[in-house]
Amino acid sequence: MTGAEPIIEVRDLVAGYGERVVLDGISFDVYPGEILVVLGGSGCGKTTLLHHMVGLLKPLSGTIRYWGRDIGRMDEDELATLLHRVGISFQGGALFNSMTVGENVGLPMREYGNMDEEMVEILVRMKLSLVGLANSGYLMPSELSGGMKKRVGFARAIAMDPEIMFFDEPSAGLDPILAAGLDELILDIRRLLGVTMVVVTHELESIRAVADRALMLDGGKIIFMGKVGEAEQSSNSRVRQFFDRRPDAAIGEQV
Repeated sequence: MTGAEPIIEVRDLVAGYGERVVLDGISFDVYPGEILVVLGGSGCGKTTLLHHMVGLLKPLSGTIRYWGRDIGRMDEDELATLLHRVGISFQGGALFNSMTVGENVGLPMREYGNMDEEMVEILVRMKLSLVGLANSGYLMPSELSGGMKKRVGFARAIAMDPEIMFFDEPSAGLDPILAAGLDELILDIRRLLGVTMVVVTHELESIRAVADRALMLDGGKIIFMGKVGEAEQSSNSRVRQFFDRRPDAAIGEQV
């Protein structure tokens, strides 16, 4: 990342809901080809940050720039065009239950790809093969395990060959073996496609497995930004508490 220009720039971002401020003036960069993991305790604003970064929510103040362009100043068409370069894997897969796996993965191609049906079907098989589900296109979401749903969500996120990918709690709710498999898949996708990734998670093993850098939120602020090894040795007690898996004193006394 040395000398590279950031692909995403977040500056003085303030975000919240009504009177409640969730993110209070945070700033950071995301560099080409890296995996930045956003972490923190429950309710710290991880998902709020992701939703602002992909344009689902508007900030109270501050800017988010992709390739130097402020998404807050874009009209709907400009933002939609930019987001064609972005893939998003939502928590739980967020699949349409009335569609087959193949139809779910092919939906972005049919909506935005301007390609014939034969090509869509070929590309759907390729994307499903990449996530280890080559022969699953005919299945319905109700027939899938939790891990399979997340893999299909990954396949749909890479449908349009994005340059940037966002993952919201990719391994939440999975057993350690399945979670490790998804961690490896995230690394494989980055290696094969060369995409930049932002991963929102609180799973320590996943953070250690995939993060080039970690950004930790607490109290609406960034309290750590750097490599995971540095976080584990941080002088910030809240950062160390998270990585050491130590409960708050009041909670510990009640257990």
